[in-house]
Amino acid sequence: MTYFILKYLHLIGAIVLIGTGAGIAFFMVMVHFTGNATKIAGVARIVVTADFLFTATAVVAQPITGVLLAREVGYPLTEGWIVLSIILYLVIGAFWIPVVFMQMRLRDLAEAAEHSGTALPPAYRRIFWMWFAFGFPAFASILGILWLMIARPQIPLVG
Repeated sequence: MTYFILKYLHLIGAIVLIGTGAGIAFFMVMVHFTGNATKIAGVARIVVTADFLFTATAVVAQPITGVLLAREVGYPLTEGWIVLSIILYLVIGAFWIPVVFMQMRLRDLAEAAEHSGTALPPAYRRIFWMWFAFGFPAFASILGILWLMIARPQIPLVG
């Protein structure tokens, strides 16, 4: 019973991470192309909130449920596919943490343009495209982890 609860929670966490990430990316990209500071500010406010409510919660839950699940099944954390999953998870974090700050900055720049009635500043576009680029390695890493969790390939560790 414990195994199924842990597996369920771990799966829900993965779904939340990939779903929230894809949803946030979609809405931010779509609103960006409107060029409308008011719309961008509104969507960015929602995106920042969603990232803190959903993504951050799943980010904390995933390693906890993952370690407990591995222990329950009897997988050592030194299994190659688990080690690679952990490395990819750290890669995701290395891109996601700056993205959170970029989203807040995009929100602030859009709100400032909205309140002043001016166009979005060049800094907005520069940060947006950096935010956009950061999504690719993070999303690819999530897909890689999902594959590793399903396939559990034998990956020999060097050393």
